[in-house]
Amino acid sequence: MGESDRYQEYRKVKRKFTLGMDNNALMGLFVLNVIFFLILLTMQVGYFFYQQTPSLYETQVVQWFELPANLTKFSERPWTILTYVFSDTGNNIMRILSNMLWLWAFGYILQEMTGNDKIIPIYIYGGLLGGIFFLAANQLIPALSGQVNNAALLGANAGTIAVAMATTTLSPNHRFFTQIRGGIPIWVLMAVYIFIDLAGVASMSAAYSLSHIGGALAGFIFVIFLRRGKDGSVWMNRFYHWFMNLFTPKKQPSAKSLKDKVFYNTGNRNPYSKTSIVTQQRVDEILDKINQRGYHFLTEEEKQILKKAAEEEDL
Repeated sequence: MGESDRYQEYRKVKRKFTLGMDNNALMGLFVLNVIFFLILLTMQVGYFFYQQTPSLYETQVVQWFELPANLTKFSERPWTILTYVFSDTGNNIMRILSNMLWLWAFGYILQEMTGNDKIIPIYIYGGLLGGIFFLAANQLIPALSGQVNNAALLGANAGTIAVAMATTTLSPNHRFFTQIRGGIPIWVLMAVYIFIDLAGVASMSAAYSLSHIGGALAGFIFVIFLRRGKDGSVWMNRFYHWFMNLFTPKKQPSAKSLKDKVFYNTGNRNPYSKTSIVTQQRVDEILDKINQRGYHFLTEEEKQILKKAAEEEDL
């Protein structure tokens, strides 16, 4: 069964992600991008109010967020390989709006298919590989050597195209507008997006185009490894949960009850086999687990419950 096919039972009974849902990773990405954008915009307005030159704003503020092509500058600001993909300035408001629109179009589908814990890692991987491609291109392409000191990368393009490519690779036959002649395949939308994206940087140096290609490659590689059972989001999510719970007091382990000792101490024997009863509450719990962690984290029992619920849905 293919990676895209294994979600079919889930899709028949799944609940939609909503904007107000707890831990909605897609909304988290929007919030991060908007926060960074508003920080830079507020500072830009402040510089304009005090009649400072745009170059001074670029030098004193933007350089701490953008990824510089010069390796010496990058060594002084290594965090920019992450911050650049969440940042944009007020001068590029159409770019951030475009990126957020494409991120929503593809990210919503990806989140519906894989749960709530893949989209942010894919976005970050896209930003990292896109940044590496940008740095490498400026160092290795002779025609760009004269621009290294002034070139810098800023914007969500690499992360957004990584999410788009991961979604398309995972389910290339997913269709939009199914009422119109069977719908439009997602790979067609992806082709349109790549054309528009690369056309937008055609007048710029090749390093910018290569950074976007690097982001797309990151999304593609992520899905290839996911199909082979290697989930690149696990360590990142574990680190996130570890960091968020770093200052949370640990719960003391409770002593085993008499019931556990007497009735459940069966060693390696299986005392009985059970048949799961499908209830709406149980299905909702499984769907929540898929939304948070993904389909492939379900147990065999949970998969059978979901399959049985999907069969009953068809009756």
